[in-house]
Amino acid sequence: MRPVHRVFVTGATGFVGRAVVQALRGEGYVVRCLVRRGSEPDLRGVGAIERVEGDVLAPQLLDEGMAGCGAVIHLVGIIREHIATNTTFYRVHVQGTVNVVAAAAAAGVRRYVHMSALGAREGARSRYHQTKWAAEEAVRACALPWTIFRPSVIYGRGDGLVSPLVRLVRRLPVVPLVGSGRLQPVPVEQVAQAVARALGLPAAVKQTYEVGGPDVVTLGELVDLIGTALGRRRILKLHVPGAVARVATRTLQALPYFPLTPDQLLMLDEDNVCDPASLPAAFGLEPLPLATGLRRLLG
Repeated sequence: MRPVHRVFVTGATGFVGRAVVQALRGEGYVVRCLVRRGSEPDLRGVGAIERVEGDVLAPQLLDEGMAGCGAVIHLVGIIREHIATNTTFYRVHVQGTVNVVAAAAAAGVRRYVHMSALGAREGARSRYHQTKWAAEEAVRACALPWTIFRPSVIYGRGDGLVSPLVRLVRRLPVVPLVGSGRLQPVPVEQVAQAVARALGLPAAVKQTYEVGGPDVVTLGELVDLIGTALGRRRILKLHVPGAVARVATRTLQALPYFPLTPDQLLMLDEDNVCDPASLPAAFGLEPLPLATGLRRLLG
């Protein structure tokens, strides 16, 4: 297989995407980013990259944007649907993936890396995990040399769980908690490094990697670790009963600043854990204890 020189990245303006772009540049790749109109400022400061305007739901733009690329990294995903704009899990996760895979095949791409989610499986309870699984099925059915990553909670500056929890710990006298599942947070830099290294690793072809950090924690334990990293001796926590959380979420989910949806609540009630050794072993990474990662993030 000829070495890959130019990599096409979808979802490059997102939290994980920006880290992946930096990791790819560190590995010496030329990076071409698919950018939706209006989101260009989100790539400010990431360095020398190529930008093409487009959308995973616009196949013609994908065909044009991928020309000359040897690999595709597909990171686009949403955690919350916006029905008013028809931004649904199915359209973004499934139809978007089908479009990207088809464009990659037509462009003669030699490597395809796909970002899924830990918990994606047949018969999943949440629509998020259901559609992530359907997207994986589309990838596995294609003829491209693919690699799939399924991360647990990814944390870093600007993430969607740890950073909001930090704000709650800093601002509120009591931190409300929902869900009973366990998490396995993994630093965004390690996920990005694994994604970048997968392109040059023949053993990663047609492999699915579950990705988690070395520590398994409940949401309450995560809050306590955040408190310790912030120098707080004790964090007061309020565990919201499941029935109350479900009623509140169904009633208030339409409000733009309400943090949860019923789908997210389903996921918070499930364990989101895996074998912590698989990622370091496959990609030569040193596991980073969660307490150390939080100190670095908040220091």
